[in-house]
Amino acid sequence: MTATMKHIFKQGKDPSAPVLLLLHGTGGTESDLLPLAVAISPASSVLSVRGNVLENGMPRFFRRLAEGVFDIEDLIFRTKELNEFLDQAAEEYGFDRLNLIAAGYSNGANIAASLLFHDKDALRGAILHHPMVPLRGIELPDLTGIPVFIGAGSNDPICSPQETEELSALLTGAGASVNVHWERFGHQLTGTEVAAAANWYRETIG
Repeated sequence: MTATMKHIFKQGKDPSAPVLLLLHGTGGTESDLLPLAVAISPASSVLSVRGNVLENGMPRFFRRLAEGVFDIEDLIFRTKELNEFLDQAAEEYGFDRLNLIAAGYSNGANIAASLLFHDKDALRGAILHHPMVPLRGIELPDLTGIPVFIGAGSNDPICSPQETEELSALLTGAGASVNVHWERFGHQLTGTEVAAAANWYRETIG
């Protein structure tokens, strides 16, 4: 299977720096999170991907049955599709497949978390802005040493603090090194949250 996904690739100044994989929220496009990459790691190459699913004309990375209720079958299929696309992109653009760090918001953070849940080699690390637990009842791969930043809202109407705590516990239980940053701006991705993610990146990834 050739996984085709609409995307932007920008070659960075530092070829040894991790490649940033940008994954937008519902209704976003591959252009949305480009400013995030500049804030987090300006010298990195960037691979920004558009989700292949449309919900009322809005791009997403996988289907949902209702707000907060995921179509698990589609989530698993789309996670595999994205993982295969990343393999192909690494070959096409000549970057190290094992040196990829995801930065996702909302629906994009959920598919990034799903990559971690399914494949220990999918990502070297992840910045998850307002993610949910992608799926429950599966054994996670060994994520020892994989750094994960979670940006969350203590008053997020879509992703409750309990959901954030559960995701953090699941990732930590699999060996990941998780840092949770709390804000009080609902489900919004704020400048202060991006700054916190950038600080975490500099301290953790370098």
